[in-house]
Amino acid sequence: MTVTYAIVGRPNVGKSTLFNRLIGRQHAIVDDQPGVTRDRREGDATLATLRFRVIDTAGLEEANDGSLEDRMRRQTEMAIRDADITMLVVDAKAGVTPVDNFFAGEIRKSGAKVILLANKCEGKAGAAGLAEAWRLGLGEPVPISAAHGEGMVDLHDALLSAAEDLGLAGVLTGEDDLLLATEEGTEEPVDEEERFDEDGNPIDIWQDDSVREPMRIAIVGRPNMGKSTLINSLIGEDRLLTGPEAGITRDAIEVPFEWRGQPYKLVDTAGMRRRARIADKVEKLMVTDALRAIQFAHLCVLLVDSTEELNKQDLSIARLIADEGRAIVIGANKWDAVDNKQVAAGKIADRLQTSLAQLRGVPVVQMSGLYKRGLGKLLGAADEMYGLWNTRISTGRLNRWLDLMLEAHPPPLVEGRRLRIRYMTQIKTRPPTFALFVSRPADLPESYLRYLTTGLRQDFGLRGIPIRMVMRKGENPFAKKGR
Repeated sequence: MTVTYAIVGRPNVGKSTLFNRLIGRQHAIVDDQPGVTRDRREGDATLATLRFRVIDTAGLEEANDGSLEDRMRRQTEMAIRDADITMLVVDAKAGVTPVDNFFAGEIRKSGAKVILLANKCEGKAGAAGLAEAWRLGLGEPVPISAAHGEGMVDLHDALLSAAEDLGLAGVLTGEDDLLLATEEGTEEPVDEEERFDEDGNPIDIWQDDSVREPMRIAIVGRPNMGKSTLINSLIGEDRLLTGPEAGITRDAIEVPFEWRGQPYKLVDTAGMRRRARIADKVEKLMVTDALRAIQFAHLCVLLVDSTEELNKQDLSIARLIADEGRAIVIGANKWDAVDNKQVAAGKIADRLQTSLAQLRGVPVVQMSGLYKRGLGKLLGAADEMYGLWNTRISTGRLNRWLDLMLEAHPPPLVEGRRLRIRYMTQIKTRPPTFALFVSRPADLPESYLRYLTTGLRQDFGLRGIPIRMVMRKGENPFAKKGR
């Protein structure tokens, strides 16, 4: 169990800055212009001895029904309902505004437990605004400066006091977890079993399951491809903002999800346009955040529009995913709107074959996030590719395979002498990475590495995932040395 705090307030009062300080990382996009945050974002936070969950929300604004601002406001209202305690942030430098008064009244009506924070209180500039904050009728305002880290002791005391009022102080400080652990005891570590088949023979190829954290799936693509809609359909609720406007999503938002008893983490990302078309500072930050999401993902689902031919930017994003070494599944979204499905499928396959050779065999799942069609196939393909991404091949099996490849097509001659590949071993998974011990690594041509990589894909079923080759000079490091 975790205590959850929601950070709310009108635009540009410093909510995301406070969120970043509490979680200890620059995860939420921060900029001087108001309204940068749109979706609610969650993170694990610490403050001294306190451990809790914190939710960053969009700025509260009065808006017409159905507008983007109205949908943002509803997301914030959901965060207030989900949280145990709400932190209402006001800008002490600007003073209390009519919008602050309006939403303070709305929060009081909701019955939520509230902590009032007067941000930007560094120096003397916020003294007047701090005094005005009393008028909101939410108790004593806590003066802080999220940008400069001032007032964190007072914030700590306010968080703990609010949790005590709800009987959650033990959860917040971790005392309840310590008591539970003492009662249950400590489990003994389990030794990893040796890998043998039913007949007692050693297994040459397996999937490395030593890392058991939930699979992190980043949903990526160009703007308006239906990424947020897909995640909402998978989790069965309107967790993320959606709409006809392109570029609604800004921050990369992580959402926990479970399918067939297995936990996942879905990461919604901003649409990625060509760099030449990006001029706005916030959009640059959005794309940087999306790139970070790809780097920390295990697998990426690249959404493309089935009603259009594969765009050059679609292929650029796919290459970027491959360069980062992530597993990939392509979701052919909006399949319900395709008239000639056979022709559309053929065009996608042909374009991938000619323009994405390094990911040959990547699965393409025909789906509709809006109408919830093909979602099971999409997750099934993700599980399959994640397994391939974790494939490990025994050294003995690799070198028997290497002997056959060298015999079928020996390495080229260099200065009258044939290059020698003495040994091969897999040095890591995620993605599968292999070391080749070569007599003259610098002279081994790229074409021969492609020959070996293609052979690995075909003979070991490593289709559609990145494969990396590392060349090293020297003898077989595992060979027995003579005395």
